[in-house]
Amino acid sequence: MSAVTEVAPGYRASRTLPLRVEALRQWRRRRTLVMCGVLAALPFVLMTAFAVGGGPGGGPNGGNGRITLIDTATASGANFAATCLFVSAGFLLVVPVALFCGDTVASEASWSSLRYLLASPVPRARLLWSKLVVALGFSLAAMVLLPAVALAAGTAAYGWGPLKLPAGGSLAAADTVPRLALVVAFVFVSQLVTAGLAFWLSTRTDAPLGAVGGAVGLTIVGNVLDAVTALGSWREFLPAHWQFAWADALQPHLEWGGMVKGAAVSVSYALVLFALAFRGFARKDIVS
Repeated sequence: MSAVTEVAPGYRASRTLPLRVEALRQWRRRRTLVMCGVLAALPFVLMTAFAVGGGPGGGPNGGNGRITLIDTATASGANFAATCLFVSAGFLLVVPVALFCGDTVASEASWSSLRYLLASPVPRARLLWSKLVVALGFSLAAMVLLPAVALAAGTAAYGWGPLKLPAGGSLAAADTVPRLALVVAFVFVSQLVTAGLAFWLSTRTDAPLGAVGGAVGLTIVGNVLDAVTALGSWREFLPAHWQFAWADALQPHLEWGGMVKGAAVSVSYALVLFALAFRGFARKDIVS
């Protein structure tokens, strides 16, 4: 005879831990509000710095004979938004991704509430899925918040107009928002590696800081390795090598090559890390 599993009337595994419940729980966390405040404040910090310093670059062409994206920051609101993305994409935007994805499971374990969630009963795969979707949603929201605030503040301060390109020429004002949206989309995809690292570590430890710090640390290591030119073409297998490929979106003629390669590398690593997280958590002895 085959074993029969008793299920309570009305129980549906797919209805446990709804996304809206998990999203409200994460939204009420202090770290969520603090991170949103930091990202929203960055454009105003840069505007203050430009006002105090007399303009971006601190002098003609930044003092080095070359015009960069920062030198065109005050040309329009779109330029200011692009500059904010440029100065934050390398590190600042890594932090919210690592925080939201690395804190989500480990924090439950540190509070000794993880075993009670599973005893509700919430299937392990369902619990991880809900937490991962919400964490990625908050990460995307954080990346949208920064350029949105920068675009609004920059337009109020510097006016609305074409996106002036450092290499010469400009993008029509009507094309700037779609191009900036493409930049944000690529930055989000490129940070999926950090999300995967943080989420996997979050399922392996009871210390949220360890998961978040480990993901940020490994991301920094990737940036350091990418700076080692002796690695040659091997650097193309590093996600960090493509983190600024979004600059191709801010050209008169949109170039997809670098962004497609970067997205493929990032998604490949992320899928492996997410799979490891689900596989390891399914077999883990939950005691906290």
